[in-house]
Amino acid sequence: MAKRQIIIAPDPRLKVKAKAVARVDDIVRRLMDDMLETMYAAPGIGLAAPQVGEALRVIVLDVAGRDEKPRPMKFANPEVVWASDERAVQEEGCLSLPEHFAEVERPARVRVRYLDYDNEIREIEADGTLATCLQHEMDHLEGTLFVDHISMLKRNIILRKLRKMKRAEPEPARLRA
Repeated sequence: MAKRQIIIAPDPRLKVKAKAVARVDDIVRRLMDDMLETMYAAPGIGLAAPQVGEALRVIVLDVAGRDEKPRPMKFANPEVVWASDERAVQEEGCLSLPEHFAEVERPARVRVRYLDYDNEIREIEADGTLATCLQHEMDHLEGTLFVDHISMLKRNIILRKLRKMKRAEPEPARLRA
């Protein structure tokens, strides 16, 4: 496993629609493992492949509490096959928008079909934080960020702060030949 660099918004790579994987093979499994290592190190509870520069329909998450045993979950080609009419509002953050949070309204419960780590078709029904996290990470696969669900004013404030933060970061040293 290897820790990967998380892309910080605004970045055009975060707005690209991800491509489906043909099957979960060793390459996709390695990506899933790297993403979990990256997510845990950040630390976070979810990560989508586009956030590490891979435009593939792969997400990982672990919504276990701090005092609970980790419960890593790995999904390829996830799709919502059912969503409740009931809505829920939760505060969301994102590893690609560090230190920024906003309340987002989404369906309270969802059923998601996906390919698991062994390339088997599975379904999971989720509510609460798991439902929110699944929907948040699946949004990344469509090029959508949580700030795309909030008011334009709040979104612009957050993105302006992130642009300013990026400009303030020192450029990495470049070797001259």
